Amino acid sequence: MKYGTKNKVHEKRAAFLFILPAVVLLAAFLILPAVSTVRYAFTDYNILRPDKIKFCGLDNFVELFGDRDFKKSLVNTIYFTVVVVPFQCILALLLALLISSRRKGVSIFRAAYFSPNITSMVVVAILWSVLYNPNPSTGLLNAFLTKLGFAPCGFLTDPKTSMNSIIFMSAWQAAGYQMMIFLAGLQAIPGDQYEAASIDGAGAFQKFLYVTLPGLKNVIKYVVMITMIQAMKLFTQPYVMTQGGPQNSTRTLVYYIYEQGFQSRNFGYACSVATVFFVIVVTMSLMLKRVIKAD
Repeated sequence: MKYGTKNKVHEKRAAFLFILPAVVLLAAFLILPAVSTVRYAFTDYNILRPDKIKFCGLDNFVELFGDRDFKKSLVNTIYFTVVVVPFQCILALLLALLISSRRKGVSIFRAAYFSPNITSMVVVAILWSVLYNPNPSTGLLNAFLTKLGFAPCGFLTDPKTSMNSIIFMSAWQAAGYQMMIFLAGLQAIPGDQYEAASIDGAGAFQKFLYVTLPGLKNVIKYVVMITMIQAMKLFTQPYVMTQGGPQNSTRTLVYYIYEQGFQSRNFGYACSVATVFFVIVVTMSLMLKRVIKAD
């Protein structure tokens, strides 16, 4: 065997050994659970009776599409996604534009805007629960409203405002991550494009419209896609702040899966919800990808 050929064999073996741990972990914690979820979706599996797993065919799915709680959870999830994605992306872009200058002290604002994203969502949810408290003596936002002469608002106790309150908090917490991506995209736009626009007499808004947005086209596509996928997985905020209430106004699909699988112990039914949820996420992702490509 020639030296070059032997060297290539050693390189392939080394590459295989390097990726083997990642492949094993991927198979053990992602692929195998996903396959098992689909398998259990067609069974009558209660965690309290693991020895009595019965194949039930499509019964879980038939029950699922007649389940009002599932439909309400689906509507809540879609509403959260449709509202929070543009709100969060626009907020992140505005923050990126604000801190894209090279002025002194701007790094402090970058750290301040990004810090909520690296804080545990559970901690953030607890803090905002205190802010949203309907009692003006303990809820800071309601204390401020009463100072201005307004009536206290049931941010998390009123079905009309509970999901919107979670949307606002979620966008505030996560916008820092998208802000950093937008900031990297802004810094990649050549400065001579702005200089040429200035020579042509373009104002600040025209520069944003004809230089900044086209330069961020691919970045915007990426940010919208990852934000949508993250929004569909909403769980921690309703779990900590509202427990799916009031009147199921903040119950999402992932929270419903948790309720069925770990509270009601109806594991087979929870797996059927998870399977449908996976299909919905993949379908929405492909649709969004097609819309983005068409642009």
